[in-house]
Amino acid sequence: MKIVIAPDAYKESLAAPVVAACIRDGFADVFPDAEFVLRPVADGGEGTLDALLASLGGERRRHGVTGPLGECVAAQWGLAGDTALIELAEAAGLALVPPTLRDPTHTTSYGVGELMRAALDAGARRLTVTLGGSATCDGGAGLLQALGVRLLDEHDRPIGFGGGALARLSRLDASGLDPRLADCTVDAICDVAIPLTGPQGAAVLFAPQKGASPAQVAELDAALAHYGAVLRRDLRDIPLEAAGAAGGCAAALLALGARLVGGAEHVLQRIGLDAELADADLAITGEGRMDAQTLRGKAPYAVAQLAARHGTPVIGIAGSLGDGIGELAAHFQAVFPVVPGPCSREQALSDAATNLRTTARNVAATLRLGGWLGREAGLKFKS
Repeated sequence: MKIVIAPDAYKESLAAPVVAACIRDGFADVFPDAEFVLRPVADGGEGTLDALLASLGGERRRHGVTGPLGECVAAQWGLAGDTALIELAEAAGLALVPPTLRDPTHTTSYGVGELMRAALDAGARRLTVTLGGSATCDGGAGLLQALGVRLLDEHDRPIGFGGGALARLSRLDASGLDPRLADCTVDAICDVAIPLTGPQGAAVLFAPQKGASPAQVAELDAALAHYGAVLRRDLRDIPLEAAGAAGGCAAALLALGARLVGGAEHVLQRIGLDAELADADLAITGEGRMDAQTLRGKAPYAVAQLAARHGTPVIGIAGSLGDGIGELAAHFQAVFPVVPGPCSREQALSDAATNLRTTARNVAATLRLGGWLGREAGLKFKS
């Protein structure tokens, strides 16, 4: 029996390789003779750097940059030949901001631009910037500022950092933009393709997770709309309907001439998951929270789609299940949460590994009890 385990990270709790190992350990208690193939995945958020470095090889580097709160953080990035691998979450990730200090009206993506500049200094001519897991909602304004673009108010003064400052933006001055970018190829690897603004945009969908109140969500949405108009006028006429990833950082990268690439598909291709699923009996995937947004290009959905091409059944094991979970039924044979009952967020995070192993064992025991693998259950499974 071959079981492919290909989960994403549980955000702020367990890295993807740890999630995969916990699931394997739980299943191995019930199916000790199974062949387990662990392929941790990512979709542009945390862990994408690790997944890409593992497939491409290359050198891991560290660089001190401006963090989302303006403090110095040591951010990792990778260099493989002339290709730089830059993970936004390393410089502007939500995990860098304590819950009590989260406020996307003030957090900045400046450090991401600093990593891009460090990559240029190292001779990179292909920049792969992974989006996802951001603490920001500044439209990538900080990223642009770090690369030499001046964001000015009506008095030609710099507007400062954060999504809230975008409301004061009058014009962009790109005369100081790092000229080396003109000779580079930039790929923006994004986990979700969403508009910059509106009811399905960056602020409305994700700013609450980053600490924004309802009033701040409305403030940020309006500020991003204004920023998008100025960006299109002064830098590049970009498609705003696909510019909302990572608090709008996709907008800034598009304005620099980047192309948007689906993060999950990109990573899955790099790690050779398709070949492993071709002869697998079962695939297991998951992420910190599975809900309707999982179907917006997140890694578990990409794994499920790939498994479906080979007729391989797929199970999701998530930290928690959210709204719209019924929509996943068409793509997963079953989905399970790991939290065993009501508890605090802190307890759920601290007990994640134990809960995950226990849940994986219970799922495996249920499959064995029902004679699920290789037998009829309304589906055709592999023997």
